[in-house]
Amino acid sequence: MNKKFLVTGGFGLLGVSLVNLLLKKKYKVVILDYKYKRKHFFKKNKNLIIIKGNFTNKKTVEKILLKNKFQCIFHLGAQTQVLKGLKNPYNTYKVNVIGTLNFLETLRNKNLQIPFIYSSSDKAYGELEKKFYLETDKLNANYPYDTSKSSSDLICQSYSKTYKLKVGIIRSANIFGGYDLNLNRIFPDTILSILKNKQLIIRSSGKQKRDYIYVEDVSNAYYSLYKYLIKSSNNLKVYNIGSKYNLTTLQIVKKIYQIMKKPENFVIKNYSKAEIQNQRLNYNKIKRELKWKPKFNLKLSIIKTINWYKNNLNKL
Repeated sequence: MNKKFLVTGGFGLLGVSLVNLLLKKKYKVVILDYKYKRKHFFKKNKNLIIIKGNFTNKKTVEKILLKNKFQCIFHLGAQTQVLKGLKNPYNTYKVNVIGTLNFLETLRNKNLQIPFIYSSSDKAYGELEKKFYLETDKLNANYPYDTSKSSSDLICQSYSKTYKLKVGIIRSANIFGGYDLNLNRIFPDTILSILKNKQLIIRSSGKQKRDYIYVEDVSNAYYSLYKYLIKSSNNLKVYNIGSKYNLTTLQIVKKIYQIMKKPENFVIKNYSKAEIQNQRLNYNKIKRELKWKPKFNLKLSIIKTINWYKNNLNKL
């Protein structure tokens, strides 16, 4: 049997990487995404099915899950922008919380035994009050985007524990790579400002610290979790994934300028203050249990990311 997987948000930064990983393994992949115009991200492939739809519509979710026999659901689709969350919290909660709930309710009501892997975030933990986050730490988010992720994370845990659904949760550090069309995020914003000879505007203080991890490392972690879940007797597994690269926004920006061999040209506005200041993930658990660890060097990963934007500048 040719395995079939559902990937929501398949045209996003992580989605493209995970879909390509699954296609390379000759699996069938169904993408559910409302951004149908981005289908050019993928080469024509008989194993790839693209469904235009929105998972905030419960009937859409039910129809897709009942029509197909999936080996796993990778729920990556979300409203992912912190600033958009501040401006439109209602829509952020609708997409990130209700959208997730629609899958869990369908699995529960229809008694579908399909592993569900939810894409959470390090932001679900809230402000870092010690050296690093552990999976056992309390989720303590405040801002709308962050709270939408922690809420959905807890709901996923609740459904797994209460209704015996098989659920995996990944709380990831800041992901970067090609195909990121949230152009106000620090990687695409910096790279495109340099390519277009424009001054980069840094909305924050530039002092916020984050773990940065290359997208292909992250998609490998999701696939590793799927393989573990289907063999495990445990219904719930939660993992942090991070890297050794814990840097400030300014350090990342300066590194990109250095790699692109361009003089620094940025201004710090510091008007985006509703952000977590420091984040760092302990990911020993996934290294120990799933034998996963990040493989991609930061400099080479940044070069690969820069090259993608160079090659796709006219498509953005």
